[in-house]
Amino acid sequence: MRLEEYWGVGPKTRETLLEELGQERATQAIESGDVRALADAGLARGRATRILRRATGGDGIDVLATSDSRSAYKDLLDLAAEYAVTQRAADRIRVLTPLSSREAMTDRLEDVLAARDAWADLEDDDRETVLTAYAHYDERNESEHAAVEAALALLEAGVDSGPFAAIADLERETLTDAADALGALEGARGRVARGADDELDRLRDALGAVEDMDANALDLIEELRSDAVRTVDQFQEAFEDHLRTETNVTVDRIREAMPTDATDATDFVGTTLRTLRSDLTAAIDEREQSVASEFEATLAEADDAVSQAVSAVDDIALHLSLARFALAYDCTRPTFREGSDAAVSVHNARNLSIAATDEEAVQPVTYALGEHELTEADLEKAPDEERVTVLTGANSGGKTTLLETLCQVVLLAMMGLPVPADRAEVTPVDSLVFHRRHASFNAGVLESTLRSIVPPLSSGGRTLMLVDEFEAITEPGSAADLLHGLVRLTVERDALGVFVTHLADDLEPLPPEARVDGIFAEGLNPDLELLVDYQPRFDTVGRSTPEFIVSRLVANADDRSERAGFETLGEAVGNDVVQRTLADARWSDSQAE
Repeated sequence: MRLEEYWGVGPKTRETLLEELGQERATQAIESGDVRALADAGLARGRATRILRRATGGDGIDVLATSDSRSAYKDLLDLAAEYAVTQRAADRIRVLTPLSSREAMTDRLEDVLAARDAWADLEDDDRETVLTAYAHYDERNESEHAAVEAALALLEAGVDSGPFAAIADLERETLTDAADALGALEGARGRVARGADDELDRLRDALGAVEDMDANALDLIEELRSDAVRTVDQFQEAFEDHLRTETNVTVDRIREAMPTDATDATDFVGTTLRTLRSDLTAAIDEREQSVASEFEATLAEADDAVSQAVSAVDDIALHLSLARFALAYDCTRPTFREGSDAAVSVHNARNLSIAATDEEAVQPVTYALGEHELTEADLEKAPDEERVTVLTGANSGGKTTLLETLCQVVLLAMMGLPVPADRAEVTPVDSLVFHRRHASFNAGVLESTLRSIVPPLSSGGRTLMLVDEFEAITEPGSAADLLHGLVRLTVERDALGVFVTHLADDLEPLPPEARVDGIFAEGLNPDLELLVDYQPRFDTVGRSTPEFIVSRLVANADDRSERAGFETLGEAVGNDVVQRTLADARWSDSQAE
């Protein structure tokens, strides 16, 4: 396949890849999702990631029908990548896309859940051993040696199920011998690293000592000419003893190197040292060749095991990284709904964006679109089975967070990953339309928004609409009419949808396939912070919160005139409610004391 046939590879990118990698390596890097290779070749990492998402994810990326859907998707991948055990695993996570078949979703899900369970069962020491091995693997640019050492660490930790089964049948002794051989030859084939052979190290040390002596021969001669050394024989004996002590060279090799026809001490010492250097260099070459041959023979016998370990370790790194992400956020297996009717339901779902910054601030929510298995055991009142809802209620009440949570659950499930909920049922969709509130009030924004959210409903595939405060981009009267039309269109196209709005009363009558749900503010706490029950109440219009906000402004007013102004607003929203709210807050404060 020509490079320019890949999405995002234009003439300049093609030339860069050909110059740095060549056709074969560049194609292999794209097909295998190797972000590092493309980045090292000169592409910006973000651009490389986008190219590889298209190349490896195919049409899966087309599920993300809006810029907000794509933003939510990237945020999820960034969260997951924080738990990667290697940079390569982080890169592979960032090129994951929604999968196109339930079989592929289920296969990946099984691997990740098996990795999650295996990792959860490990002792802390074993986890640390594996993470250290992967850190070493990452630091050494995924060398064969580091890969085999990582495989040994996994075997030592005892993980052998799910994705780890790929190394379970490898013989530890074979891998250990291969690791030793790879470590010995890691610098370059034919060169043996220090520490691989004691005799080779001894010869190298001896050569180094002899070279140091040769560089300082005159000083050595002066040192040997002491009062005790008076004759030629005594000088030769002292020199021999010094060589034996400082170089660990055998006496036979020393004596063979000593000349018989030297004219003086300088000639004698210099000739001896030069001969020793030559002899030791030859001995080192001979020994190194012999040792290298033995290690290469070991690697030839272990070639299949090494290849299997290298391939498995990289795949295991991906699944292990995703497993750590799933454990960190207590993610569970989603159920993929069968049949033609689309549905999404979650029980105690948690928003990952909030959990990542403040886990204690997360209030799990239960919600459903279409057929579901939620019962009164899950909620005081379970929702009916409408496929489209209008979500109303308090400002800062978590409506947008609920949309984002549903978006996260569906995206993770479609990528074959566990989801942040106690239970979840998901129908994979062809288009995910997530539209956040955008406070830009002009015709251009309205037109571009309609162009992005309406076509997916007309495509004929399954669509999930998650639309937040559509009225923020046009005047209220027109917004209500357009939003009512979107709700009807969503129902008519058998799509799923949640539409957040403050215009619920203006949308009547809704189609019978749609319902109105509400989120309620319940007052202020002693610190005058808004108390909200983030769990929606079904078939109920949510209660707005101006009286609570005004109550807080009254209580926090800096002077009498400012307070009087806010009290005037209190009369507009209901002074009795404002005063009751303030009284409740003070009572709660006194109870706390």
